[in-house]
Amino acid sequence: MPWWSWILIWVALVALSLLLYVLLGIRLFRQVMGTLKDLGAAGEKLGQLGPIEQPAADANPPKPHPGSAVFASPTVMRHDYEASKSSRREERRLKRVQRKTDRGQPQALGDLDFT
Repeated sequence: MPWWSWILIWVALVALSLLLYVLLGIRLFRQVMGTLKDLGAAGEKLGQLGPIEQPAADANPPKPHPGSAVFASPTVMRHDYEASKSSRREERRLKRVQRKTDRGQPQALGDLDFT
């Protein structure tokens, strides 16, 4: 094989690789521009929404911010844990009683509130 054929082969390989990189760059540029266009449309849509109304302060008590339990006293955290645990149990019991009442099933003695 003559020496100039190697030069021709390498020139063709380099030209094809450059062409491939250019095509990939154009494709990437179009995808980025499409994404930016979609983000702009979403921003305009969010900008057209009215102002967000804040709920009344009395309706929902302020929740502690995340991480505040680290600095709270253990007795307060134990009390909060027990209170939420008992409220969840009571909600489940009420749902169970209502479900059994709706189905016409007999109630369990533990589910009945005698107080």
